[in-house]
Amino acid sequence: MAVPVPGLISVLLPVFLPALLTCCVRCDTRSNVIVVLTDDQDVHLGGMTPMKKTRALIGEGGATFVNSFTVTPLCCPSRSSILSGRYPHNHGVRNNSVSGNCSSAGWQKGPESEALPVYLSKQKYQTFFAGKYLNQYGSKAGGGVGHVPLGWDQWHALVGNSQYYNYTLSVNGKEEKHGDVYEKDYLPDLIRNRSLQFLDNRSPQHPFFLMLSLPAPHSPWTAAPQYQKEFSDVKAPRDGSFDKPGKDKHWLLRQPTNPMPNSSVGFLDEAYRKRWRTLLSVDDLVEMLVQKLKDIKELNNTYIFYTSDNGYHTGQFSLPIDKRQLYEFDIRVPLLVRGPGIKANITVQAPVLNIDLTPTILDIAGTNLSSVNTDGFSYLPLMAPSLRNGSARSFFLVEYSGEGQSTEDPSCPKLGPGVSECFPDCVCEDAFNNTYACVRALEGPNDLQYCEFADSESFVEVYNMTSDPHQLENIVKKVDPAVLQAMNQRLIKLQSCVGSSCREVKGARLLL
Repeated sequence: MAVPVPGLISVLLPVFLPALLTCCVRCDTRSNVIVVLTDDQDVHLGGMTPMKKTRALIGEGGATFVNSFTVTPLCCPSRSSILSGRYPHNHGVRNNSVSGNCSSAGWQKGPESEALPVYLSKQKYQTFFAGKYLNQYGSKAGGGVGHVPLGWDQWHALVGNSQYYNYTLSVNGKEEKHGDVYEKDYLPDLIRNRSLQFLDNRSPQHPFFLMLSLPAPHSPWTAAPQYQKEFSDVKAPRDGSFDKPGKDKHWLLRQPTNPMPNSSVGFLDEAYRKRWRTLLSVDDLVEMLVQKLKDIKELNNTYIFYTSDNGYHTGQFSLPIDKRQLYEFDIRVPLLVRGPGIKANITVQAPVLNIDLTPTILDIAGTNLSSVNTDGFSYLPLMAPSLRNGSARSFFLVEYSGEGQSTEDPSCPKLGPGVSECFPDCVCEDAFNNTYACVRALEGPNDLQYCEFADSESFVEVYNMTSDPHQLENIVKKVDPAVLQAMNQRLIKLQSCVGSSCREVKGARLLL
């Protein structure tokens, strides 16, 4: 029978005790993740220009993706793609209405129940959400404020669409109303302050995941008081497709008045300035977030993603303001990432999609991606090649289901029913038959876009993005029919893809 040796214990205890205590504090060495998600922030028309601190702290401190796209240019379906890692035809969210599955019971029972935070929670991540979730979240038809999606430890979600004041939050399932006092109610600052508080109060034993979903720069474009006079001389860019006629494009692009009336131009210029002003508070948030991570000694072990749900336009093809279109200004989004293994100030050319965010974060978290039902890739190998080997896609799908009203819009009675988002000058930004699917190929030397519309014309648009980056000329009648057939076959395949078949995106190079 062995007899304990008191002297040996007294010698070894000082050696092993610090290691045991350290393990109690943080044995889990997996990286933390933070996602800063803006609402309607373009990258094509200067939308990142106001973000000086963000570009310095995240972009120059890590990777800038110059070919980052949304798979659908509208808030709710895009956010559903971000959370689920799936194309809209697989998560079923078609538009911003409950009938279009935005925060519907079907979404909640299906894709939401196996979305990103669910997997992270199983991996013992501490999870925090604040800001805009889905457009119909918190509505009676969407389950009310008592519905808290699975996987979130802390939940501070906006009821409904983007607001800055006079809104309601669901705070862990309980209603919290806010007024119009800047110091306590301004939503971008509230999101910032509560995220910083969460970081102070987190458990140091496990990694954390934060999703901060800002209302900026979405309407009503309410800037913080200190920023309301900024950019007073700024106007929307006048180059590219600004106020160009929608020649040879689908009917919705052929109906705006061209040139635009002065009232529309003045309106969109003011909207452009206001959008930039709201972003200054987001820039402050990023700066304070990075400083907090430094203070708690977690910056070097944290991935920070900065992106948007879709792009935006201000006067392109004489459309005053909105998104929902197939063109670069609406489908390109900013994407900046810093974190472990990412060299400073690098540029990534490979195309990535918003459906890639979930698999990328799960890859960082150590999840076996073969066990996850997503359509996207992890782009961890693209930004941190020393950590993982991988390859890039050469083409992908963009799809959109148009929205319209069953009755005619009083602002635009001449167009009849079926349109929506109409302006007083009878310019409608959307319609039932603004329903399309596109193949976007970035495989050089001719980058191509091929789009088919579900309308009475079966309209097709094709663009050579290399020679015509502003998509001014629809070349469908000039392209070799064999190229059109090949693009059509790619489109058919992508529209029916599920999971791994959505990632089979290599094919013969197509030349014009």
